[in-house]
Amino acid sequence: MTTLQIEQLNANIGAIIHDIDLSQLHADSLTQIQQALLDYQVIFFRGQQLSAIAQAELARAFGSLHIHPIFPTVADVPEIIVLDSWQQDLRDNELWHTDVTFSQRPPLGCVLQAIKIPEHGGDTLWSSATAAFAALDQDLQQKLRGLTATHDIRKSFPLERFAQNEVEREKLVQTFKRNPPVHHPVVRSHPVTGEEILFISEGFTTQIDGLDPAESDELLTFLFAHSTAPRFHIRWQWHNGDVAIWDNRCTQHKALFDYGDAHRIMHRATINGDIPYYEIAS
Repeated sequence: MTTLQIEQLNANIGAIIHDIDLSQLHADSLTQIQQALLDYQVIFFRGQQLSAIAQAELARAFGSLHIHPIFPTVADVPEIIVLDSWQQDLRDNELWHTDVTFSQRPPLGCVLQAIKIPEHGGDTLWSSATAAFAALDQDLQQKLRGLTATHDIRKSFPLERFAQNEVEREKLVQTFKRNPPVHHPVVRSHPVTGEEILFISEGFTTQIDGLDPAESDELLTFLFAHSTAPRFHIRWQWHNGDVAIWDNRCTQHKALFDYGDAHRIMHRATINGDIPYYEIAS
């Protein structure tokens, strides 16, 4: 068995895996990659240039794939969404979020590939939600355990930005109906590692259930800032062909929209996940 060359990027999150071709993975390499994802939460691979089909196949090694209700997809490969700055308003990605937590079963993770990167800007940041929870004082940790929060698709996909005409408006309204607000634990358990995760994000979390609205707003404002503090996150500068795989259950991310009219294209495969739960560690 060949041992992968893994370079850890900081103490809380992130690693680069060197000298590997993701289009020609052996079973032992895939097993090590799956373990690295659990160990480092987001892992990076330089210079891959995967086809859309190959990218989808790589993602399927982690589970079945999700079809996004809003973003466009690659022709004949509906599992790969296209994030194209010349075709879409991508400002919503410049907000810390965990993908698709507006669903009952948020994604396990994602495989993102850089197709076209601006000469300057367009970096992505990831933050560790396990490290963020561990750094809270014990009284606040205990308060948060057992609470739930509301996650709502409309917070990041408002009609005024994503419906430019009546056809788009009706399509988005129907998407809202199919994706009503859901309730997830504020602290969830990782289904594999058992670690405690602070499971809120500015992108989709609207309130902490059962709290007075003012108290909920104050607590969420604090948690949003705390969970994305620089000590918990990493910043990745993309090159064309780079691939990132992240564990969506225990991270947040934010794509910087700092490149003006330059062209940025990313392809993303999203891996289906489970229903978030909290289980007291034994």
